[in-house]
Amino acid sequence: MNFSKRMLDIFLCIVAGLLLMGPVFIVASVVLVTSKGPVIFWSDRVGRNNKIFSMAKFRTMRFGAPTVATNDLQNPKSHLTSVGAFLRKTSLDELPQLWHIIRGEMSFVGPRPALFNQKELIELRSAKGVQILTPGLTGWAQVNGRDQLSIAEKVAFDSAYLESKSILFDIKILWLTLLRVVGSSGISH
Repeated sequence: MNFSKRMLDIFLCIVAGLLLMGPVFIVASVVLVTSKGPVIFWSDRVGRNNKIFSMAKFRTMRFGAPTVATNDLQNPKSHLTSVGAFLRKTSLDELPQLWHIIRGEMSFVGPRPALFNQKELIELRSAKGVQILTPGLTGWAQVNGRDQLSIAEKVAFDSAYLESKSILFDIKILWLTLLRVVGSSGISH
């Protein structure tokens, strides 16, 4: 990861941390009160150079739900907690990932980290050289369809990001992410 991208990540984490301290506390409290199980859900994800790391999210699924990509579930909505759909729609479930950005395991912008068992996605990304990128909280695929994209389409967007990455492109993706989150665009569950 280049120095200017890392500095942008740290700066944005500090700003986001200060602005979102209250919402983080509120979301954690709501998750704790509305469902059984831990507030934070940890899942093994594929990071830079296909190294596995444990990624945190606010728990949106019922305790004991299968650990697979949500779109691989027959009826994803049946596994959501009472506040899970709202947290996903607003992307508030992603807030704990600021910790991973501070640690350098993630960046604000990059390909979303695959689950360890998403073999096809991991293999296609590796074939395109995308595995050298630090995974992101958001990415070019997320602003171009998110859950509505096929694996091949996601990898095509990830590959396009690899070819065109720059600080200005990251800022554009962050702006588009804000617009998509406010409009709840591209979220199917």
